[in-house]
Amino acid sequence: MNESIQVAIRGTGHFFPGHPVASEALDARVGLKCGHLEQESGVKSRHFAEDISQIDMAVTASQRALDQAELGADDIDLVISANGVPFQTLPSTALLVMRELGIGDGNAAAFDVNSTCTSFISALEIASRQVASGTCRNALIVSSEIASRGLPWSEQPEVAALFGDGAAAAIIGPDDRSGCGIRASLMRSYPSKYEACQIAAGGTRFDYHENPDEFARHTLFRMNGADLFKLTLKHFPGFVDELLEQAGWQKEDVDLVVPHQASPHALTHVVRQAGFGGDKIVNLVAQIGNQIAASVPTALDHARRQGQAGPGTRLLMLGTSAGVSFSGLAMQM
Repeated sequence: MNESIQVAIRGTGHFFPGHPVASEALDARVGLKCGHLEQESGVKSRHFAEDISQIDMAVTASQRALDQAELGADDIDLVISANGVPFQTLPSTALLVMRELGIGDGNAAAFDVNSTCTSFISALEIASRQVASGTCRNALIVSSEIASRGLPWSEQPEVAALFGDGAAAAIIGPDDRSGCGIRASLMRSYPSKYEACQIAAGGTRFDYHENPDEFARHTLFRMNGADLFKLTLKHFPGFVDELLEQAGWQKEDVDLVVPHQASPHALTHVVRQAGFGGDKIVNLVAQIGNQIAASVPTALDHARRQGQAGPGTRLLMLGTSAGVSFSGLAMQM
């Protein structure tokens, strides 16, 4: 992408279900030495959705974004659910969010976008183009994830401990300020490591009728962290340089980096390798875990509410996702 897209983020909101769950409590639950999971994962706590649905979390985060934008649900004419894992295989999760927000039949378009952990970044570009072209007035993007439903506690407890549940949303609207909006966006994919991060069942790969045991065996998340880390270290710094070149920015021009909260170890190391100091990074992962697609908009909402991302702020949204893909977006707020 070379041209700028003049849009503004009019409101953001996030939601965490329940109370924080400490890693020490999970050590006891799975029979590990106290302190093991925090030491291995770097995550101190996370939230688990036990008595609330993915849709209810999405609606709560969306309403908070609408409130901040000083808009009502009837002002929204595009709803995008940007998730790694949907509410159900079909129809789209976005339709239920639209219905539960009270947006009437025929008053908006609703669909899902899935590029796993970077789904919000992908959806932000899509929604922004729709708004800038006049196809819609105000777009709602919401990422709501319940990672805890499919974690491999028996086989890979250190991987399972990385994740948490949550939801976050953003409202995108038009902006006539010169120089503001999306300056560049970029996605690059590396399918050589397709199997490094996956939930293999749920699509057509395994036939439940022919082999239900094989289907069930592949319903949990699996990850080869070493393969992902090596690929990211090799290619991610160059990816960031390409994104900055498209935006016409130098690294010192960037005020804030809003990254996917993959893991404490990976976030610190990879962003440093890309050339950014820790003072420019929104880093929440030790407290909330990896929330899949909800991690980027959660970090964005945190930055906005803390006064780190106000009018004129030049920020990068960056992420890695299963597949493997890198996504990035340069935006002047």
